[in-house]
Amino acid sequence: MPDTFASLTVSEKDGVAEITLSRPDLLNRFDAVGESELAAVLRGLSSDHDVRAVVLLAEGRAFSAGGDFDLMLEVNVNPVERQAALRRARGLLNAILHLPQPLVAGVQGAAIGLGATVALGSDAVVASRNAIIADTHVGVALAAGDGGALFWPQSAGMLRARRHLLTGDPLKATRAYEFGLVTDLVDEPADVAPEAREIATKIAGLAPLAVQGTKAALNQLTRQRAGEVVEAALLAEGATLASADLVEAISAFKEKRPGSYAGR
Repeated sequence: MPDTFASLTVSEKDGVAEITLSRPDLLNRFDAVGESELAAVLRGLSSDHDVRAVVLLAEGRAFSAGGDFDLMLEVNVNPVERQAALRRARGLLNAILHLPQPLVAGVQGAAIGLGATVALGSDAVVASRNAIIADTHVGVALAAGDGGALFWPQSAGMLRARRHLLTGDPLKATRAYEFGLVTDLVDEPADVAPEAREIATKIAGLAPLAVQGTKAALNQLTRQRAGEVVEAALLAEGATLASADLVEAISAFKEKRPGSYAGR
């Protein structure tokens, strides 16, 4: 892995690797750089035998605001960039699904869209009780193709996943905890990182063959589910990325008005 990144920082201590999304001014959104760098770091850590657990944190008031509107508008009119975006989404999902070490996400603020997907793809999710978790793909005229249709049903159950993926309605962390989307609830944003580190440190102190064997079995189960849904979801997202409705949805969001959609 390179020593420096544009969108995140990486450190390691006592068998725990810590990744921090570090663009608070951009609300840690996932653009081409953010997706590519996180996937590359996870792939690099997967072959680091000194790392026994991984913590994923974020700077600022948002864990991640999700996708980048400018990138969405670019891929809307550019088929080459659209395919590149889908490859990045597939690559990030694969990096998560093949990570051999347990991953603990610390959600101190809003986790939206792909930000929610990344958090829910972890093995434990620590969240501040006032944080928000939402998959808002449908709100910007996109199919939930980059992992939402995989991770939400696994965590919250199919019916609750359908309810929130099909409306984009957000969940406060307290309700997300009740639904199974959050494993550990803390009072304040400042409490998130210490709690996430404590869980990861506990895991790192356990027998690594036992931990990674258990994680491998869990990964296998999730990858089987991924084989049933991810490619269909990405195909649907690719179609919606090319739609006129996407442009209308982004315009409506920026202009603070209801969208008017034609289904094309």
